[in-house]
Amino acid sequence: MCSFGLAFLFSVCPVAVLGNIILLIIIPTECNLHQPMYIFLAVLAVSDIRLCAAIAPKMLAIFWFKSCSMAFDACLAQLFFVYAMQCMESGILLAMAFDCYLAICDLLRHTSILTPSVLVHMIVAVAIRATVLVGLLPILIKRLHIFHSILIAHSYCEHMAVVKLATEDIQVNKACGLFVGFTILGFDMIFILVSYVLIFQVVFHLHQKEAQFKAFNTCTAHIFVFLEFYILAFFSFFSHHFGHVAPSTHFLLSTIYLLVPPALNPIVYGVKKQDNLKACGTNFSSELWIPRVIYQMFMTM
Repeated sequence: MCSFGLAFLFSVCPVAVLGNIILLIIIPTECNLHQPMYIFLAVLAVSDIRLCAAIAPKMLAIFWFKSCSMAFDACLAQLFFVYAMQCMESGILLAMAFDCYLAICDLLRHTSILTPSVLVHMIVAVAIRATVLVGLLPILIKRLHIFHSILIAHSYCEHMAVVKLATEDIQVNKACGLFVGFTILGFDMIFILVSYVLIFQVVFHLHQKEAQFKAFNTCTAHIFVFLEFYILAFFSFFSHHFGHVAPSTHFLLSTIYLLVPPALNPIVYGVKKQDNLKACGTNFSSELWIPRVIYQMFMTM
């Protein structure tokens, strides 16, 4: 498992970090990318880089140096940042779904609704929601004082894995974990699904096949990222709260859930979108240089 974890870490993390840094270089410097979707994508890239920074150093220490110890407060800090960045990503995916809905269903009012001030307020609201709700988790864990073990079968401080080590009553912690999970992931997923139901209703009523294809192509990248993020998120969430999954299986899936989305996001959004390809051509001598670099790094995983 250690050899797999080390190989997985070295193959995925460079792709995630480099790919998202490239997006953060391209998006601010290209005027044609100063649109709501790409502004949200830049925020998503920042969240992904922070997520990698929160988990990759300790994973490297565990898999390479066999350093499995971690201070309790450092564990709680890691727990907070990991879940806060995941909640940020969920909120940004919801904002991007709203942007797709306006771009397809209410195009004439798209720019008048998603003004720069509205975008700022949406991003700040997503950040505040993640900070406040996720902040409850380490605060409630801090009140626990007696633990029957100090070993966690994870490569990071997973909330329920830490809570289940306590010998005291943990019903409040479980309830809070469910509340935070359903308030953020559940709320966001429901509204994203509703937005796509409305989008598909409009698309299927279009008479021209070319118009339908163009509308679907607008949302393809977001749909892909949405599915892989929420499927892995809910499997990890429910298996720890209600299921009986083998520790090695849960360890593998939770690691994939944390590291794969940050690596896939720049590939899906950066390579698939024509605007990004044109932006690469503007800043660099070869039109496909940056997407090829990201793609080749991903294919060597």
